[in-house]
Amino acid sequence: MALEITITPIGEVVEGRTEVADDYWGGVESVIQLDESEFPLDSVQGLAEFSHLVVVWHFHLASPGDVEYHARSPRGNARWPATGTFAHRNHRRPNQLAQSFPRLLKVDGLRLRVTDLDAVVGTKIYDLSPYFEDMGPRGTVHEPAWPGEMLADYWADKL
Repeated sequence: MALEITITPIGEVVEGRTEVADDYWGGVESVIQLDESEFPLDSVQGLAEFSHLVVVWHFHLASPGDVEYHARSPRGNARWPATGTFAHRNHRRPNQLAQSFPRLLKVDGLRLRVTDLDAVVGTKIYDLSPYFEDMGPRGTVHEPAWPGEMLADYWADKL
């Protein structure tokens, strides 16, 4: 089952937040610069018509030693139940990949201005696509209480 793939970044976060933190990502505008040597300008044709993107990126500041496979309490908070690695959305996941759903503010050539992207400057982008509402979750979405408690300040504006 150990199929390995090689993927190449398609771009990088070149403007936005520079420090990693658990909370206060609200109000942050970022710029994703797509690789100009690889992609023609028309590779983003039509993208500006969409309000949101799906962005796949790598936790480049994390260490492979951060990965944990066993159940643990989110953010080390014992008030929240210990859950396995596949019930978390952080840098401790096996491939240290993440996906975000930022709002697309502007397409300027191969520079994409977004907000609500929780990746810092220097982060490599491995894929992006428009968010299609009809490809979102079907049926009622449910989750335990702890993610809402944990993320209460995640999108709050930094004080």
